[in-house]
Amino acid sequence: MTRSRIFGAFFVVLALAPTAVRAAEPFRYPEGKCGKAELKYANGLPVLTLEGTPEQIGAQTGKLCKEPLKKLTGFSKDFLKALGFGKRWPQLVEVSKSMVPQFPPDHLKELEAMVKQPGLDREQAIVGNTFADISKIASCSALLVEAKRSATGGPLFGRNLDYPTLGFLQKYSLVTIYRPKGKHAFASIGFPGLVGVLSGMNDAGLAIAALEVRASKDGSVKFDPKGVPYTMSYRRILEECTTIDQAEKLLRSIKRTTRNNLAVCDKKGVAVFEITPDNIVVRRGEKGLCPCTNHFRTDKLATSKDCPRYDALCKCQDIEKVDRAALAKLLHAAHQRTTLQTMIFEPTTLKLHLAIGKCPSSALPMKELELGSYFTKAN
Repeated sequence: MTRSRIFGAFFVVLALAPTAVRAAEPFRYPEGKCGKAELKYANGLPVLTLEGTPEQIGAQTGKLCKEPLKKLTGFSKDFLKALGFGKRWPQLVEVSKSMVPQFPPDHLKELEAMVKQPGLDREQAIVGNTFADISKIASCSALLVEAKRSATGGPLFGRNLDYPTLGFLQKYSLVTIYRPKGKHAFASIGFPGLVGVLSGMNDAGLAIAALEVRASKDGSVKFDPKGVPYTMSYRRILEECTTIDQAEKLLRSIKRTTRNNLAVCDKKGVAVFEITPDNIVVRRGEKGLCPCTNHFRTDKLATSKDCPRYDALCKCQDIEKVDRAALAKLLHAAHQRTTLQTMIFEPTTLKLHLAIGKCPSSALPMKELELGSYFTKAN
């Protein structure tokens, strides 16, 4: 069987994969310091602060998150086994390793240092950082609110991350503050071991969130292994850009692996980039509001616009001024049983409101973090 046919099967199987349900024991990250880096709880949220060169940041992650990394780097392999596809692991490794030459150089240096510090399995770490490109198993929701429709006077950006947990992933959510040398500082809401970004905001108030898409009208391939892993491309946006326009320009310059919606918000506006390996179409808000799920909506790319979660988010149009409480309620209306992170970004004030720890996270109270102080704080 050819590699394309093998991983065409993965797209179908993983998209339909159920979440394994097991009792989850309480988990708490061990607090500690490593040079200028620190892992510490703030307002009940685990926050990992990293600073320096790619090698330093990787080593800091490896030391401060040693035990969680050992568990999480094996997630992709555990997932295949749970589906009864454990024998396909070598094929997945082959495809993932073929993407390494496309890793941004600094991100690869960071990954290598992270793997070396605690003696992690390098192949598993590489698969973990390309698995999202090869698989289609996330089902997320987002709602972007322009300043004119926001009760706060500034834009709001709400987002649910929905992902199979295998009964343990929800325990390991982590806010990571990066202060990379020579680049923008930014916050990534994700998991240890993920070098790229699924959700985040930088020191300029540029916020992003990735939402996977399975079908496209443009006939583009579902997966191009010659592209840059999309989470790393999105990290580059936070490291290098300050506005939506700059983010679009950078994204168009990068070879893309798969189909995605990228919800984007800066201090002045909101947008969704509808992305395929062949095209990028920018969708703006209507009447100051821009819902987003796992379907393309533009005429050029949409194959179906039927999505109950999208319809639930569209009830925002009935609200004259959307505040954080209303946005949280709308996100909960769009939740799924795999919702493991629910967040609201405030680009103008550089605030993050986050609920994690139990699915659905949208049912939990959000806790606030002032990201601005983390972006500028000197350890």
